Amino acid sequence: MSRLQVVSGKGGTGKTTVAAALALALAREGRRTLLVEVEGRQGIAQLFGTEALPYEERKIAVAPGGGGGEVYALAIDAERALLDYLQMFYKLGSAGRALKKLGAIDFATTIAPGLRDVLLTGKACEAVRRKDKAGRFVYDHVIMDAPPTGRITRFLNVNDEVAGLARFGPIHNQAQAVMKVLKSPDTAVHLVTLLEEMPVQETADGIDELRAAGLPFGRVIVNMVRPHHLDEDTLRTAAEGRRPEIARALSRAGLGGARRGGLAERLVEPLLAQAAEHASRVELEREQRAVLAGLEVPTYELPLLGSGMELAGLYELATELRKQADDE
Repeated sequence: MSRLQVVSGKGGTGKTTVAAALALALAREGRRTLLVEVEGRQGIAQLFGTEALPYEERKIAVAPGGGGGEVYALAIDAERALLDYLQMFYKLGSAGRALKKLGAIDFATTIAPGLRDVLLTGKACEAVRRKDKAGRFVYDHVIMDAPPTGRITRFLNVNDEVAGLARFGPIHNQAQAVMKVLKSPDTAVHLVTLLEEMPVQETADGIDELRAAGLPFGRVIVNMVRPHHLDEDTLRTAAEGRRPEIARALSRAGLGGARRGGLAERLVEPLLAQAAEHASRVELEREQRAVLAGLEVPTYELPLLGSGMELAGLYELATELRKQADDE
């Protein structure tokens, strides 16, 4: 498994939930994972039911099934990351703090979105490379809850642009070091989708963009997969709207006569409407699964767990991810 796992996806597909479940799934048998947020939404804190994450690495969970695995989390702040950068490369700790008081740090990170991306990716890659005094990696895996699919390639590839603009010096060296991680087997970029036309198409486009940029693609993770409640014959019946047959079946089941205005008659229309909607949904999902199969990429599927997500649901999704990984 790659040490840096980047999770992206179209808005509304549940990429933050998948990133959190992946962090739990990888934190097993004594392993330690770091779950990184870069968009400032505090989505990780909400999922795990904790206070807003500060700009420091904080333990938020233990792995499912015991074994001593731990999940840490970090909400990367671009301003604080720039102060770290100034101290690391230019020894401007006190001067950097003075610039922050004057508003220069906020000004720099606001007017230059490319700079923000450099700082955010750089901080995540620093966590990937970091080692303790014994020479061991501090984190076995770093999972990044990244920006949406529409801008993930530019977000990850921004250091290539910076390295080209700054031909030498610490900025050039830092940008090259970050891209060395991002374009190596140490990294995998996963895209989260739903079995719906727009997210699937955006996923296909995202895969093409990542490959064109030389960024390592991991897996498509199909999220919120609904169960199918009807067999094939029933789906066909629902799709065709065979009203008299259903009314007779309800009558035989003891729900009143099939005469017009009877209980069976009154139940037919709402039942047909729900069944037809379900049949239409199943057909749509089949079409989108066929599109995903045509991409010829590894795919995982995670079930829909109902409205809202609790910590127990995250552990359930983590267990499902581990199961599918073990079955490969």
